[in-house]
Amino acid sequence: MKSILIIEDNEDIRENVAEILMLSNYKVLMATNGKEGIEAAQKHIPDLIICDIMMPGVDGYGVLHILHNDVSTQNIPFIFLTSKSERSDFRSAMEMGADDYITKPFAGNELLNAIQSRFKKVDIMKKQLTPDLAGFNELMSTVDNKKSLDDLKNESNSNTYKKKQVIYKEGSHPHYLYYIIKGKVKTFKTHEDGKDLVMDLYNDGDFFGYVALLEGTSYKENAESMEATELALIPRKDFETLINSNPATAQKFVSLLAKNLAEKEKQLLGVAYNTLRKKVAEALISLQKKYHINKKEPYLIDISRDDLATIAGTATESLIRTLSDFKSEKLIDIKSGKVVITDDKKLENLIR
Repeated sequence: MKSILIIEDNEDIRENVAEILMLSNYKVLMATNGKEGIEAAQKHIPDLIICDIMMPGVDGYGVLHILHNDVSTQNIPFIFLTSKSERSDFRSAMEMGADDYITKPFAGNELLNAIQSRFKKVDIMKKQLTPDLAGFNELMSTVDNKKSLDDLKNESNSNTYKKKQVIYKEGSHPHYLYYIIKGKVKTFKTHEDGKDLVMDLYNDGDFFGYVALLEGTSYKENAESMEATELALIPRKDFETLINSNPATAQKFVSLLAKNLAEKEKQLLGVAYNTLRKKVAEALISLQKKYHINKKEPYLIDISRDDLATIAGTATESLIRTLSDFKSEKLIDIKSGKVVITDDKKLENLIR
């Protein structure tokens, strides 16, 4: 049973709210002023707090400020009660971190709907969401009156790109969040000597181009299609609506999309310090893990030697010699120019 703390100095309103909540099977805690409310919240850690703004002593703003600076209570959903004359002040409350506000007088269903909405968002934030369209849709569903990504995708541009077509360039400013409907995309940086270093690889169902959007900066890398690719272009304003609507949602979304940063750091360290054989082996294994969907059939690594060399972080000539060595050692096979890993375990042992 979820518990709700009511902080309200007006006895009639406090008892009325308590009755509505108890009839809806919530455990109810009550406090008659801000000081009592703070103490009750810190002692009982309720699942949600409903608090009046205008109270003697510590007002609602003070309660919110104190509880949001306490680690044990800072994540408790917080709903303000306010009279219509105070409605102009609600923006300040929301900027301070309140989750919602309800104006007095209010109907019972209005109060319950607000509470259920808060609990729904909390449940979504606790879930382990997948970094794909389904996970994004669940996040979008937590934002009041906002469309799902499916709606955004259908209403926004859906562009197709030929193999090796540039999607965006380093230094340009972002206008979209990209979602791969079908195809493969690589992001890479070009050194002043003309050599490319692949930063990341993306497949069906992946988002990319989000770091510049989150940072509010220009792209720090280039993006290019590795084969015929179809992308959904989610407008920047819709992306910003999502992450600005709720701090917890933004935090979850950042975590959802940036979870590969540790892998990227490991990749860059590998490029800098690994031996040539280890670099090439790691590139082959990473490609197979990323793109080998049908496990019943061997995966054919069908990308150019130049692209494979940039992924490995080595020269094309060095890559070709290493692939030849791997073939002689029966670690891989080459069929019509496509690489097939024939001994996963031995190839992975080269990485360790």
